[in-house]
Amino acid sequence: MPEQSEHQLPGILYSCYSHKSSEGEQFVPDHIFGYTYSGSSTTYQEGKNYTFSAGDFRFFKRNELTKYTKQPPPGGEYKSISIVMDQETLRSISAEHNLHMDLPYKGESVFHLPANPMFRNYIDSLTPYLNGSSELNKAISNLKVKEAVMILLETNPFLKNILFDFNEPGKIDLEAYMNKNYKFNVDLARFAYLTGRSLATFKRDFERIYHISPNRWLQRKRLEDAYYLLKEKGWKTSDVYLEVGFKDFSHFSFAFKKTFGIAPSRLNISI
Repeated sequence: MPEQSEHQLPGILYSCYSHKSSEGEQFVPDHIFGYTYSGSSTTYQEGKNYTFSAGDFRFFKRNELTKYTKQPPPGGEYKSISIVMDQETLRSISAEHNLHMDLPYKGESVFHLPANPMFRNYIDSLTPYLNGSSELNKAISNLKVKEAVMILLETNPFLKNILFDFNEPGKIDLEAYMNKNYKFNVDLARFAYLTGRSLATFKRDFERIYHISPNRWLQRKRLEDAYYLLKEKGWKTSDVYLEVGFKDFSHFSFAFKKTFGIAPSRLNISI
């Protein structure tokens, strides 16, 4: 078996990781209904950790930043499936069935969904398309995504106010949002979108609050976190740079030494 693989179908993603833990971060642009076959995963979002184990059903709300860890069981494989409910499909369901949001949803963006026979039967119905015995074409895939939406609405009616909210992110407290999400390594345009601003307005509001450019503030915050983790917590340099929001180790090492006058790999040695 390969150590990791992802089988991407239109609207459906099957993931399998063997003998290793997969870690990363991502922007979630569409709602996701997921199921864990084996292993476990932890998702970090909005300052909270959410753990999903084998047999768990989960829901991710769109337009969110997340960090995740996927852990295979001892000697086994992490396996999961995700059904992506894109805006075009949801708009067509809304028009066809006259389904609309009643009130804006105010709850958490990640949560467990109680298991039920309809969920289990639906997941079982996907198996022929995931094991290579049949080809899932675009038309069938679209029907399976729509089926997932209708099952979710039947079993969890409150999801209507999430699935059929087609509004883009509104203008929110920029300072609170950035203080909570600065470790996510996304570009400024994404931060601007998620705080309900144009890029130009985001930069202007940011400098009014922090009296420094967004890029310089982000780097400073991430380096301060890295220094703390290395000196006070004894983290390994190879683990720190991803944790605080750097994608490239060489860039992190250069910026750290320029700021603190010492290479991150030598910080613990010098204490």
